[in-house]
Amino acid sequence: MASGTETSGSGDIGRTLELLWDTGRRPSRGPRPGLTLERIVEAAVEVADREGLGAVSMRRIAAELGTGAMSLYRYVPGKGELIDLMLDRVQRPSENPADLGDGGWRAALQALGRATLALYRRHTWLLEVNQSRPVLGPSALDGMEKVLARIRPMGLTDPELVSAIVMIDGYVVGAARTQVYEREAERSSGLTDAQFWQAQQPVLEQAMASGRYPVLSSLSEDAFGTGFDHFEFGLQRILDGLEVLVTARRAAGDPDGPGGRPDGPAGSAAPEQPA
Repeated sequence: MASGTETSGSGDIGRTLELLWDTGRRPSRGPRPGLTLERIVEAAVEVADREGLGAVSMRRIAAELGTGAMSLYRYVPGKGELIDLMLDRVQRPSENPADLGDGGWRAALQALGRATLALYRRHTWLLEVNQSRPVLGPSALDGMEKVLARIRPMGLTDPELVSAIVMIDGYVVGAARTQVYEREAERSSGLTDAQFWQAQQPVLEQAMASGRYPVLSSLSEDAFGTGFDHFEFGLQRILDGLEVLVTARRAAGDPDGPGGRPDGPAGSAAPEQPA
């Protein structure tokens, strides 16, 4: 699977924003009953889920919908804009408040990490899109709004709150890429993970017995086993680090952060006192 084969924002940004926020003109009459922008985007997501992002084209989506490619251009200008619509479509946040945990900021970020990993596993083509400069639609902003509302009591500055979300997302993307690539390697090679490592076992055993790798050879048999949840371990350590920061800020009553002014707007400076 290639990484970054498409780039968010590669189409007409103004037209994409009109489509995302429903502020532009709509076709007065569809060339085919039932053909809508929503259905076009859903069909594109379905194709990408089955076959990867490379299979998505205006002609292919038109064929999926039983219409001509020119009909689609009445709704969306091209593939660049379509990809941004697809990104926003799959990022629609859950309407169930319980999906962000039991109320605390840690539970919310933990739920965010797990949900984001599940999202990338459902839609592996997301790893093929360079999202360093996303075109923000309602789904993306709705999701961020929900998370920020839950983690604001951390008492961090506004840039730090955003950074906490960016940190979780960056960690999850790396973990998702590893998991997706492992599945792809198994599919393309025809070897299971166990078979792959078993093929290397004789050489590795000789290497461990050579004395050249004393630390590696001293590790327990389950050190590289599949029973350990590396993703969850890493996620919890990130949250532990944030908890140390939150605790320190609260203990210090940091005047520069919202934790130091619980009754004032987050991140605002205290008014100067007269001399």
